[in-house]
Amino acid sequence: MAGVPVTAPWRARRERPRPLHAAAMLCSLALVGALALPGVPRTLERLLGRHDGVAASALPRPTRPVAPPALLQTLPSFTLLNTDAAGSSIEHASFSSASLPGAGSFFVYLPPGYAAGTHRYPVVYLLHGRNGHANAFLEIGIQPTLDRLIEERAIQPLIAVMVQDRPTLNNWRDLGVHHDATYVVEVQELVDRMLRTIPTRAARAIVGDSMGGFGAMNVALSNPLRFSVVESWLGFFNNLEGALHADRPVISRLGLHAFLYGAAEDPVAMPAEDPEFAAELRAAGAQAQSAIYPGGHSLEKVQEHLETGLLFAGRSLAEAQQRAAVEAGAHTAAAGPLRATK
Repeated sequence: MAGVPVTAPWRARRERPRPLHAAAMLCSLALVGALALPGVPRTLERLLGRHDGVAASALPRPTRPVAPPALLQTLPSFTLLNTDAAGSSIEHASFSSASLPGAGSFFVYLPPGYAAGTHRYPVVYLLHGRNGHANAFLEIGIQPTLDRLIEERAIQPLIAVMVQDRPTLNNWRDLGVHHDATYVVEVQELVDRMLRTIPTRAARAIVGDSMGGFGAMNVALSNPLRFSVVESWLGFFNNLEGALHADRPVISRLGLHAFLYGAAEDPVAMPAEDPEFAAELRAAGAQAQSAIYPGGHSLEKVQEHLETGLLFAGRSLAEAQQRAAVEAGAHTAAAGPLRATK
């Protein structure tokens, strides 16, 4: 992950107009700023009782709870799209979302052996870029890449969920009646009901490219008890400092793995933001890495570094699960043996 030296602070550079789509980006960033205002609800965490053995009440957060999305009484069915030579499959599901409102959908990568077994798996959630589509991850080869990494035992077998947002300039934000960030949580809860997942924070990662990189960080910081790994590929972090500050008690207690990368000639997302925000994550207690690669802002750049991002996600999930298991064991030992009662 060799990087390019960066000296200009990203807070100062953030206000510089972008050469491409400058007006649209400025409008989008103004909307993001509204989400960081004090008192704006930031999703569902106060509704959780315990997570990975940690009481949510022991991790104070200065935000108001909001109503969770309605759970579907009848689960949607999957449509099988393909099964490859390695034995993995790609499936698709659509449902009536309570968060958007309207139709929600997602693609799922199921690892080799899933159909024939009973094993539970960690999950990586992937968010696409502005006005993009979830099948872009399929187009750049996520299925064969995961097949190979799993076969080589570079990462543990996992499920990958590629979430489809509305076609809009404002992906992955809660704005008006369209709660696109909460929609990601709705998909996560739905996936835990539909598939053999490991339904814990330690077994969930969230990743995004471009606008999806902002979305991944926004959703992860808005739901710190849900995700143990977050990655931003060619993304940005405007007005997320307040959310990060509020999450410090959670991150310092439970940890967080983060990988942020940009492109040196990117005219859309300022590359200097990546090392600066990674440093702020580390100051909050996260294990955060960053990189700035040569080139510009493109899906080809994401494809070029797809293996690196998936390796980080898979290995970080393994570390997070090991940590959770050790802490759960220590908690059980500290509680001592159960006493018989008359």
